[in-house]
Amino acid sequence: MQTNFSLAQLADAATAESEAILRKCVHCGFCTATCPTFQMLGDELDSPRGRIYLIKDMLENDRPADPRTIKHIDRCLSCLSCMTTCPSGVNYMHLVDHARTYIEMTAKRPLADRLLRQMLAMILPYPARFRASLMAAFWAKPLAPVLKRFGTHGRRLAALLTLAPARAPARALHAAPGTYPPPQPAGETQAPARNGRVALLSGCAQSVLGAHINDATIRLLNRAGIEVVLPRGEGCCGALVHHMGREHDAMDAARANVDAWWTEMEGEGLDAIVITASGCGTTIKDYGFLLREDENYAEKARAVAALAKDVTEYLTGLDPEILPAPVENPVAGARGLVPSTLKVAYHSACSMQHGQKIKQEPKTLLTNAGFSVHDVPEGHMCCGSAGTYNILQPELATRLRDRKLENIAKVSPDIIAAGNIGCMTQLASGADIPVIHTAELLDWATGGPVPEGVR
Repeated sequence: MQTNFSLAQLADAATAESEAILRKCVHCGFCTATCPTFQMLGDELDSPRGRIYLIKDMLENDRPADPRTIKHIDRCLSCLSCMTTCPSGVNYMHLVDHARTYIEMTAKRPLADRLLRQMLAMILPYPARFRASLMAAFWAKPLAPVLKRFGTHGRRLAALLTLAPARAPARALHAAPGTYPPPQPAGETQAPARNGRVALLSGCAQSVLGAHINDATIRLLNRAGIEVVLPRGEGCCGALVHHMGREHDAMDAARANVDAWWTEMEGEGLDAIVITASGCGTTIKDYGFLLREDENYAEKARAVAALAKDVTEYLTGLDPEILPAPVENPVAGARGLVPSTLKVAYHSACSMQHGQKIKQEPKTLLTNAGFSVHDVPEGHMCCGSAGTYNILQPELATRLRDRKLENIAKVSPDIIAAGNIGCMTQLASGADIPVIHTAELLDWATGGPVPEGVR
């Protein structure tokens, strides 16, 4: 793609990066075949190629974002399916992230829109605030059908209430910062062998909505002789605010995490930073790019990003000899279910398959643990979660969720397995079968408790 940026414009590092990305696009349109919003709406401007033209025009002309550009950029899920499809290597993720930051800096959204976005940025990344807001949502949930009658913003608030769980989420067993070594076997006098040491991301939304996921992961890693540390000072990865264009907030979150993990890296050392929410994993693996202009953090951020691994990615890389083996008689669920009797539909989150290029590892681990694992038709398509997308774009998100659940139903599974809390919450809001994290299923198969949803 030909571009016409001035030298003054290219002096800005973000603009120069976007210009290089734009030049790689050859207008082939392969991205339109896999873009969920284009598939639903049929509008070229709701495809990656169409959005690229809008972004190019906006940046080249140094103009504030107009309502049309904002609408079509806002409709982008950042599912990154287009990047998997693109034959030219266009880094659409970095381009659309820059566009969102530019929109945030140059456009003034309607008041209700600004207030909602501000509320999400002030609540979701902070577990204590998020937990308190969920308690309020429990009481307000009956109002969701009424709110849907009050236009776009009413439907967005209704989506917030609809996504809230039916009861207060349990707190994590391993919630406090600290070190969790493999347990001492009964009757043993010597400490068990330590086969590795990792930091585990506690996260923000997941630590409230799915605290049991990290509990299961710690048990699973401990069985492999892996010491797990929850570093003091670690928090939200920054993805939620980054995708709303609040780049400075995202960078502050990234710096705090880099500081927390760097302390552990310089102390007893880390073999990996293990992540159980793939949306967070995609962002943390990009810290080197996000903080590339920060001379105090650029090198540290690259080192941290290099250590970041999804839990299934990390387990796959371990010596098979130390991996916990499936137990012969796992604890059965309320219906007498055990792993070997279960048919599992594996939902690959967009951030997992497109963002991190992790496709086979979760399925192989589940299969080796005794589950009957099945791919979902149209597996490349987004479920509609996409961070805060199911709140800010509830109609499109619901259509994508329903399409995904229809495809899952074709497999006739007993359980849906996924590796991202956003997808799990989104699918559970419309599914009539359990949606369980991959790590929980692996924990159960190797001697852990029955996952809560299977009971």
